[in-house]
Parts: sequence; C-alpha cells; structure tokens
Amino acid sequence: MICVTIRKDSECAFMTKKGCSFRDGSCLPVTEACTGCARILEKEGAKYCASYPDPAVKWKLGSCNMATHLAKELTKASKVNPIKASKRGGH
Repeated sequence: MICVTIRKDSECAFMTKKGCSFRDGSCLPVTEACTGCARILEKEGAKYCASYPDPAVKWKLGSCNMATHLAKELTKASKVNPIKASKRGGH
C-alpha cells in the first residue's frame, strides 16, 4: 500500500487500511552508517531508508545487506588439486 504517514506517496509493506503497522506507527530515520546509500529517501527534511523501516537494526550485527555504498567482498575460489584436475581433463 501507499504510505500516508512519513514516506508519503511511497510504496510500503507496513501500511494497512488502519495505518502504519510498524512499531510506533512510523519509520525511523537512517543512521550514520547509511550515509551514501542510494536507497535513502528524503521526506520532510529527514532521511529514511526505502527498504527498511528501522535501518539501525540492519547495522547492529554488521553491515546492511541492502547497502549500495559498500563494496561486496567476493569469496576466493577454492584451490583445485592439480593431480585430480589432470585426471578429470583426460575424459
């Protein structure tokens, strides 16, 4: 549904016919860790996250998984045993 509280005219999963169903009835502003993210919406002089109603929770245990301003670390490919690889290549 479309938000009618803080993020007016924005799509929101927490909006119901009775109003905002999120805790305290509205979204919370972004934290300093969110600075630079492309998902920040500025409404009525305050900045809010377009993805989460409480962005501080996403940063509590590490980095936010939706942050666009952070470079994602790629995991290294596991080493391949050259002897086993040579045996597989012959077939």
